[in-house]
Amino acid sequence: MAPHSPPLAPHSPPLANDEVSNFPQIFRVCQKFARPQVADIAGEVHAQLTRQELNRRVQPGQSVAITAGSRGIANIALILRATAEHFRSLRAEPFLVPAMGSHGGGTAEGQQQVLESYGITEASIGCPIRSSMETAIVGRAAEGFPLHIDRTACEADHLLVCGRVKPHTSFAGDFQSGLLKMLLIGLGKQTGANIYHRAIEDYSFDQIVRSVACELLQKCHVVAGLAIVENAYDETALIEAVEPLQFEARETQLLALARKWMARLPFDAVDVLLIDRMGKNISGVGFDPNIVGRKFNDHQAVENETPKVKRICLRSLTPESHGNAVGLGMAEFCRTQLLRDMNARITRVNSLTSGHIAAGMTPLDYETDREMLQAALGTVGLVEPRYARLLWIADTLDLAEVECSSAYLEAAKARSDLEIISELREMEFDAEGNLAEEMTNDE
Repeated sequence: MAPHSPPLAPHSPPLANDEVSNFPQIFRVCQKFARPQVADIAGEVHAQLTRQELNRRVQPGQSVAITAGSRGIANIALILRATAEHFRSLRAEPFLVPAMGSHGGGTAEGQQQVLESYGITEASIGCPIRSSMETAIVGRAAEGFPLHIDRTACEADHLLVCGRVKPHTSFAGDFQSGLLKMLLIGLGKQTGANIYHRAIEDYSFDQIVRSVACELLQKCHVVAGLAIVENAYDETALIEAVEPLQFEARETQLLALARKWMARLPFDAVDVLLIDRMGKNISGVGFDPNIVGRKFNDHQAVENETPKVKRICLRSLTPESHGNAVGLGMAEFCRTQLLRDMNARITRVNSLTSGHIAAGMTPLDYETDREMLQAALGTVGLVEPRYARLLWIADTLDLAEVECSSAYLEAAKARSDLEIISELREMEFDAEGNLAEEMTNDE
């Protein structure tokens, strides 16, 4: 983990209330993270699946359902294509099934469109895509609720669960985002995801996983898992095939690796965090609460949680979100254009299904960056806006370079893991009152 921020200098006295003094000066830093990386993506997929000796279980002519989720996973189209090719080499008949709960507006067409936005099509992957919201009930949990799973996947001869392992936006414990969540909530479609999230309100995700996973692994003919872990630069750091009976044990270990390799903000104390873009391709709730310190409370970090961010300002919604702005309610301020780009129905479906109601609410909105930042900087305490602790990032996946306000300059100079790559300068607004289009990152 990066060292905690050194103490900052005391806040400076007020300046004259001129135009320049309303905003901090900024400088850019480059962060240095560990960078494990898979060089040959397709080759590693084939090597990992070969080690599982799937030819002993998968017979020629048998169908294999391969899960395809709704996250912006690096190299996902290439990974899925190599997976399909491996099963075709066994003379099996692979196909993709969207495994994304209620995403895509909770419709089969919407979920297929989500895949297409990631370059995942029948032509690019080389196998059919069978998108349906119909589920089969394969049993009941000990807690009493029915176990739903995508009917098409359930009826296949085999199921390969492919997914990224990383800390979840709200779940805590040994199991978070990964193969088991994909099996339960992704393949549960909207009906199953809704039931599982309701059960998590009464129990915990760990308990629900342990109650449900064993039965689903057996009844759904899971042949293997393909786990993906990414590094802090949003690159593929690890691909590993996992035996079904090892899902629980191995996923816990991979989660620890994912947490170790994930990116972070350069400082722990933040008055205003300005984020260029949020979206479902970035995080399940648009921006990662693990990064901004809001995993357990939507609007402030809890005790022993870092960073401590007072105010979050959002500038835009990614096109890959297809209007799903769930997570917007975890920010205090946003640009009005973001609300125009939001599809309220799709956002509400996702918010209600996940049980995270506040994530679908809307923050205070302003037409311009200037107005939004003026409002935010005026709410962070007695510090004058000129000397506020402001960080400006592209998104919570892209943290190699970060714009920092002058309040951090001396602390940055003392950090060996930070390289200062620009001089102090004013925040520049155009004639309409907006900043440059994005906090562009050269990484």
